[in-house]
Amino acid sequence: MTTPTTRRSLREAAPSPAVRPGTGSTPVRARLRPGRILGDILLWLAAIAGAVCILLVVLAFTAQVTLIMFRTGSMAPTIPAGAVAVVQRVPASEIEVGDVVTVDRDGELPVTHRVTTIAPGAAADERIITMRGDANAADDPFPYPVTSVRTVLFAVPGIALIVAGMGNPVVLGSLTVAATTLVVWAFWPRRSGRSGVDVDGNGP
Repeated sequence: MTTPTTRRSLREAAPSPAVRPGTGSTPVRARLRPGRILGDILLWLAAIAGAVCILLVVLAFTAQVTLIMFRTGSMAPTIPAGAVAVVQRVPASEIEVGDVVTVDRDGELPVTHRVTTIAPGAAADERIITMRGDANAADDPFPYPVTSVRTVLFAVPGIALIVAGMGNPVVLGSLTVAATTLVVWAFWPRRSGRSGVDVDGNGP
Protein backbone atom coordinates (compact mmCIF):
# COMPACT_ATOMS: atom_id res chain seq x y z
CA MET A 1 0.00 0.00 0.00
CA THR A 2 1.36 3.37 -0.99
CA THR A 3 1.53 6.04 1.68
CA PRO A 4 -0.17 9.25 0.45
CA THR A 5 2.07 12.22 -0.10
CA THR A 6 1.26 15.16 2.15
CA ARG A 7 2.75 18.62 2.59
CA ARG A 8 4.14 17.59 5.96
CA SER A 9 5.92 14.60 4.50
CA LEU A 10 7.38 16.75 1.76
CA ARG A 11 8.68 19.28 4.31
CA GLU A 12 10.22 16.49 6.41
CA ALA A 13 11.85 14.95 3.36
CA ALA A 14 13.28 18.26 2.07
CA PRO A 15 16.87 19.00 3.17
CA SER A 16 17.23 21.83 5.68
CA PRO A 17 18.65 25.01 4.14
CA ALA A 18 21.02 25.22 7.09
CA VAL A 19 22.56 21.78 6.32
CA ARG A 20 25.17 21.33 3.61
CA PRO A 21 24.08 18.42 1.30
CA GLY A 22 26.33 15.39 1.55
CA THR A 23 28.08 16.47 4.74
CA GLY A 24 25.79 15.12 7.43
CA SER A 25 24.44 17.69 9.87
CA THR A 26 27.14 20.32 9.54
CA PRO A 27 25.33 23.69 9.44
CA VAL A 28 26.08 26.16 6.69
CA ARG A 29 27.46 29.32 8.22
CA ALA A 30 27.88 32.56 6.39
CA ARG A 31 31.49 33.61 6.60
CA LEU A 32 32.09 37.30 7.15
CA ARG A 33 34.80 38.40 4.77
CA PRO A 34 37.12 41.32 5.57
CA GLY A 35 35.76 43.25 2.59
CA ARG A 36 32.21 42.83 3.85
CA ILE A 37 33.18 44.00 7.35
CA LEU A 38 35.01 47.02 5.95
CA GLY A 39 32.03 47.87 3.77
CA ASP A 40 29.68 47.70 6.76
CA ILE A 41 31.97 49.98 8.76
CA LEU A 42 32.17 52.52 5.93
CA LEU A 43 28.41 52.37 5.48
CA TRP A 44 27.86 53.11 9.16
CA LEU A 45 30.35 55.99 9.03
CA ALA A 46 28.57 57.44 5.99
CA ALA A 47 25.23 57.14 7.78
CA ILE A 48 26.60 58.91 10.87
CA ALA A 49 28.10 61.68 8.74
CA GLY A 50 24.81 62.12 6.91
CA ALA A 51 22.91 62.30 10.20
CA VAL A 52 25.33 64.94 11.50
CA CYS A 53 24.87 67.02 8.33
CA ILE A 54 21.09 66.80 8.63
CA LEU A 55 21.30 67.79 12.30
CA LEU A 56 23.46 70.83 11.47
CA VAL A 57 20.99 71.97 8.79
CA VAL A 58 18.09 71.66 11.23
CA LEU A 59 20.00 73.55 13.94
CA ALA A 60 20.96 76.28 11.47
CA PHE A 61 17.29 76.98 10.68
CA THR A 62 15.78 76.43 14.13
CA ALA A 63 18.49 77.59 16.57
CA GLN A 64 20.74 79.68 14.30
CA VAL A 65 23.70 77.37 14.97
CA THR A 66 26.41 77.49 12.30
CA LEU A 67 30.11 76.73 11.79
CA ILE A 68 33.07 79.10 11.46
CA MET A 69 36.67 78.31 10.52
CA PHE A 70 39.73 79.90 12.12
CA ARG A 71 42.42 80.84 9.60
CA THR A 72 44.65 82.71 12.06
CA GLY A 73 45.98 81.98 15.51
CA SER A 74 44.78 85.16 17.24
CA MET A 75 42.71 83.04 19.65
CA ALA A 76 45.46 80.50 20.35
CA PRO A 77 45.93 78.47 22.42
CA THR A 78 42.21 78.44 23.26
CA ILE A 79 41.20 78.08 19.60
CA PRO A 80 44.19 77.44 17.30
CA ALA A 81 44.40 78.17 13.59
CA GLY A 82 42.75 75.42 11.55
CA ALA A 83 39.99 74.85 14.10
CA VAL A 84 36.27 74.84 13.39
CA ALA A 85 33.89 76.33 15.97
CA VAL A 86 30.19 75.80 16.47
CA VAL A 87 28.54 79.19 17.04
CA GLN A 88 25.03 80.37 17.86
CA ARG A 89 23.57 83.81 17.20
CA VAL A 90 22.31 85.56 20.34
CA PRO A 91 21.07 89.09 21.14
CA ALA A 92 23.68 91.61 22.23
CA SER A 93 21.92 91.90 25.59
CA GLU A 94 23.06 88.37 26.44
CA ILE A 95 26.78 89.09 25.98
CA GLU A 96 29.02 88.87 29.04
CA VAL A 97 32.64 89.89 29.56
CA GLY A 98 34.84 86.87 28.86
CA ASP A 99 32.60 85.40 26.15
CA VAL A 100 34.23 84.44 22.86
CA VAL A 101 32.02 85.86 20.13
CA THR A 102 32.02 86.37 16.38
CA VAL A 103 31.18 89.85 15.09
CA ASP A 104 30.12 90.28 11.47
CA ARG A 105 31.65 93.28 9.68
CA ASP A 106 30.39 94.92 6.49
CA GLY A 107 32.79 94.32 3.62
CA GLU A 108 35.26 92.42 5.81
CA LEU A 109 35.68 88.96 7.25
CA PRO A 110 34.06 88.29 10.63
CA VAL A 111 36.27 88.58 13.70
CA THR A 112 36.14 86.14 16.60
CA HIS A 113 37.73 87.37 19.83
CA ARG A 114 37.05 87.49 23.56
CA VAL A 115 34.86 90.28 24.94
CA THR A 116 36.77 92.61 27.31
CA THR A 117 34.23 95.41 27.94
CA ILE A 118 30.55 96.07 27.32
CA ALA A 119 28.79 99.46 27.19
CA PRO A 120 25.25 100.54 26.28
CA GLY A 121 24.64 101.50 22.66
CA ALA A 122 22.50 104.11 20.94
CA ALA A 123 19.44 101.82 20.98
CA ALA A 124 18.02 99.63 23.71
CA ASP A 125 19.08 96.44 21.94
CA GLU A 126 22.56 97.70 20.98
CA ARG A 127 25.83 97.20 22.87
CA ILE A 128 29.30 98.63 22.29
CA ILE A 129 31.88 95.92 22.94
CA THR A 130 35.66 95.77 22.86
CA MET A 131 37.42 92.50 22.16
CA ARG A 132 40.87 90.97 22.22
CA GLY A 133 42.33 87.78 20.84
CA ASP A 134 43.83 85.50 23.49
CA ALA A 135 47.16 85.60 21.63
CA ASN A 136 47.14 89.41 21.29
CA ALA A 137 48.73 91.86 23.73
CA ALA A 138 46.11 94.61 23.24
CA ASP A 139 42.42 95.05 22.47
CA ASP A 140 41.24 95.35 18.87
CA PRO A 141 41.76 98.89 17.47
CA PHE A 142 38.09 99.84 17.39
CA PRO A 143 35.01 98.94 19.48
CA TYR A 144 32.14 97.09 17.82
CA PRO A 145 28.52 98.34 17.94
CA VAL A 146 26.37 95.20 17.78
CA THR A 147 22.74 94.19 18.19
CA SER A 148 23.55 90.49 17.93
CA VAL A 149 26.65 88.30 17.86
CA ARG A 150 27.51 84.66 17.31
CA THR A 151 28.78 83.15 20.54
CA VAL A 152 31.22 80.23 20.37
CA LEU A 153 29.77 77.07 21.91
CA PHE A 154 32.82 74.85 21.34
CA ALA A 155 35.64 74.34 18.85
CA VAL A 156 37.32 71.32 17.27
CA PRO A 157 40.99 71.82 16.30
CA GLY A 158 42.51 70.74 13.00
CA ILE A 159 39.45 70.07 10.86
CA ALA A 160 39.13 73.37 8.97
CA LEU A 161 40.72 71.95 5.80
CA ILE A 162 38.34 68.99 5.86
CA VAL A 163 35.28 71.21 6.26
CA ALA A 164 36.54 73.60 3.57
CA GLY A 165 37.15 70.69 1.20
CA MET A 166 33.56 69.53 1.63
CA GLY A 167 32.46 72.66 -0.20
CA ASN A 168 34.53 71.84 -3.28
CA PRO A 169 32.27 70.63 -6.14
CA VAL A 170 34.79 67.97 -7.19
CA VAL A 171 34.98 66.63 -3.62
CA LEU A 172 31.21 66.68 -3.24
CA GLY A 173 30.76 64.86 -6.55
CA SER A 174 33.36 62.25 -5.64
CA LEU A 175 31.78 61.67 -2.22
CA THR A 176 28.35 61.30 -3.80
CA VAL A 177 29.60 58.70 -6.30
CA ALA A 178 31.53 56.87 -3.57
CA ALA A 179 28.54 56.82 -1.22
CA THR A 180 26.24 55.57 -3.98
CA THR A 181 28.70 52.83 -4.92
CA LEU A 182 29.07 51.82 -1.28
CA VAL A 183 25.32 51.56 -0.75
CA VAL A 184 24.81 49.51 -3.93
CA TRP A 185 27.71 47.21 -3.03
CA ALA A 186 26.49 46.74 0.55
CA PHE A 187 22.94 45.79 -0.45
CA TRP A 188 23.76 43.80 -3.59
CA PRO A 189 22.46 40.19 -3.17
CA ARG A 190 25.23 37.69 -2.50
CA ARG A 191 25.14 33.89 -2.67
CA SER A 192 27.55 31.25 -1.55
CA GLY A 193 28.91 29.46 -4.61
CA ARG A 194 29.21 26.10 -2.83
CA SER A 195 25.88 25.76 -1.11
CA GLY A 196 23.51 28.09 -2.97
CA VAL A 197 22.67 29.80 0.32
CA ASP A 198 22.51 33.56 0.81
CA VAL A 199 25.27 35.14 2.85
CA ASP A 200 22.82 36.02 5.60
CA GLY A 201 21.92 32.31 5.95
CA ASN A 202 18.50 32.41 4.28
CA GLY A 203 17.66 30.08 1.45
CA PRO A 204 17.30 31.28 -2.16
